[in-house]
Amino acid sequence: MVTLDVRPQLLDALSALRERVAAARFPLPLAGAPRARANRRELLAQLDDYLVPRLKAPEAPLLAVIGGSTGAGKSTLVNSLVGRQVSEAGVLRPTTRVPVLVCHPDDHHWFSGMRVLPDLTRVWVPPQDSLTVGPHGVRPTTRTAIRDGRPHARGGTTAAPERQLRIETATALPVGLALLDAPDIDSLVAENRFLAAQLICAADIWVMVTTAARYADAVPWHLLRTAKEYNATLVSVLDRVPHQVVSEVSRQYGALLTKAGLGEVPRFTVPELPESAGGGGLLPSTAVAPLRAWLTHRAQEPTARAQALVRTANGVIDSLRARVPELAGAVAAQHAAAVRLTAVAEETYESEHARVKGRLKGGAVLSGDALKRWRSYPLDCGAGELLDALVESLGALLLCGVAAADERIDERWRHESAAGAAGLTDRDPALESAEHRIGMAVRRWRRVMEEYAEEEVRELYKAEKSDRADRADRIARAARSTAPDPDAVAALLATTLLGGRRGRSAGETLAERLGAQGALRLRDKGGRLLAEYVEKVLHTERERRLAPLDALGVHADPQAELIAALSVLQKER
Repeated sequence: MVTLDVRPQLLDALSALRERVAAARFPLPLAGAPRARANRRELLAQLDDYLVPRLKAPEAPLLAVIGGSTGAGKSTLVNSLVGRQVSEAGVLRPTTRVPVLVCHPDDHHWFSGMRVLPDLTRVWVPPQDSLTVGPHGVRPTTRTAIRDGRPHARGGTTAAPERQLRIETATALPVGLALLDAPDIDSLVAENRFLAAQLICAADIWVMVTTAARYADAVPWHLLRTAKEYNATLVSVLDRVPHQVVSEVSRQYGALLTKAGLGEVPRFTVPELPESAGGGGLLPSTAVAPLRAWLTHRAQEPTARAQALVRTANGVIDSLRARVPELAGAVAAQHAAAVRLTAVAEETYESEHARVKGRLKGGAVLSGDALKRWRSYPLDCGAGELLDALVESLGALLLCGVAAADERIDERWRHESAAGAAGLTDRDPALESAEHRIGMAVRRWRRVMEEYAEEEVRELYKAEKSDRADRADRIARAARSTAPDPDAVAALLATTLLGGRRGRSAGETLAERLGAQGALRLRDKGGRLLAEYVEKVLHTERERRLAPLDALGVHADPQAELIAALSVLQKER
C-alpha cells in the first residue's frame, strides 16, 4: 500500500522552501512579473493550505474542492451531494461570495481551527439556527465567527471585511470527506478569482465543474491542464447537459479530455433539470449518485484514500522542480533590471561629476556676478560679499549638474519599461528640493573653509613669535600696513580654488599675505575640502535618485536561496 512521506526532515525542507518563496518579490513590472506573482501566490497557497498541513496530519479528512466557472452549478451540486441547502445557489452572479466547507460533524474539529486556509476567518451556522430561503437561495439568520480560536457572534448577513470560510456540518457526508464550494474561477470580482485559486490549491481532490454550453471554454481547460501539470487527483463533472444531447456532448467532451492527455480522469455527467437552473433547489439523488459514490469510496476505502493523497501531494512536490527555478529566474530578471537601472544612474552621475570637476578647474564659478564682485574687490566689494557670490555661483553649478544628470537618467530610464511603469521616472518632491540641499552643502563648505583660514592666520601669528620664523617673511609682513584678515584670506582662497586662470592673482595675493608655504598649505587643504564636498553633493543626489529603486528591495539573494532550498528538498526526497 502506498504511503505518504511525512518525515520531519522533509517537513523542515518544505518549511525552509516556503520561507524562501515568501521572501521573493517582483516589484518591477517586467513582462514576466505578473506570471511570477501569480506563481508565487499559488505556491504559497499550496504549501500553506495543502502540502504542509497534509504532511503534518495525513489522517485528516479528504478535502474535495468544487471549482469551475460562473454559472456551472457548483453550489447546486454541493447542496445535492449533501442532501440539503448549505450553499447559496441562484441566478445572481457571483452567487458564492463566501466559500462554504461542509463536513461530517465528527470531522468538524479538523476545519474549525487554522490547520488549513489559516488566513480565512471561520464562520458557521450553529445547528439550532434557522435557514431562510429567499429568491437567491439559502441564507443564515445568524453567524458565528471564529478568530484566534474564539467565537464572535455576528447578527444579520452582512459580510465582514475580512475573508471568511463558512463551516457547515452534515451527517449525509461520510466521515473522512469534506466538500468545499469555491467562488467562480472567472468571477468579475478579482478577490473572488484569487480566493477560488487559493481554495483549489488546498484540495486533495479537484472537482472541476463545467457545463454542456461551456465545456470548450478556456477557463475550465486552464484548471484541467493545471491539475494535470500537478498530477492532482482530479474529477471532471459535465453539468446541465440536455437529455437530447447527453451522448453526443459526453462523447465530444471525452474526446477533448483524451486529446489533452486527461482521458483517464473520472468523468461524471449531470443532466439538465429545472433544479439545476438556479433558485436553490436540489437535484434528485440519482443525478449525483455516481459522483457521491466515487467520493465516498475515496474517503472510506484505505487504498483508494492513500492513492488520492499520495498522488496529489507527490504531484505538488514534483511540480516544484520546475516551478521554483521558474520563480528564481523571475527573481534574477528583476535583479538584472534593477542592476541596469542602477548602472544608468551611477554612470550618468559619474560622467556629470567629471564634467563638474572640469568646469571647476576651468574657473566656471568665477563668472557673472561673482566675476563682477572679484573685479571690484577690495575697493567696492568686501570679502563677505565676494564669498557670498562665489558660494551662490558654486551652488548653481552643482544644481545644474544634478538637474542635467537627472534629466539624462529619466531619458534613458524611459526606454526601460520597468522604470516607467514602476513610477521611477516620476518627479519626487524630495528631488525638487535639491536646490535647498545643495545650498546647505556649499554654505557648510564655506564655513569649514573660513575655519581653515582662521586656523592658518593663528598659525601665522605663532610663527611670527617664534625664533625659527623666516626673517625675510617677518620683514615682509612687518612692512604691510595691516595684518592678514581671516575673512579676506577665506575670500582669496575661494577665488583661487574656483577662479581658474582668472583667479591666479588671488593666489598671488594670498601668498603675499600668508607667505608661500602658508598659502600652498591652505590651498592644498581647501582643494581637498572642495573636492570632498563636490563629491558628497553629487553622491547624495545620486543616492536620492536611486532611493525609490532601492526601496523596492530587489536583490540577487532570493534567487540563490530558492535554488538552495529546492536542492535541500530534493535531497530529502
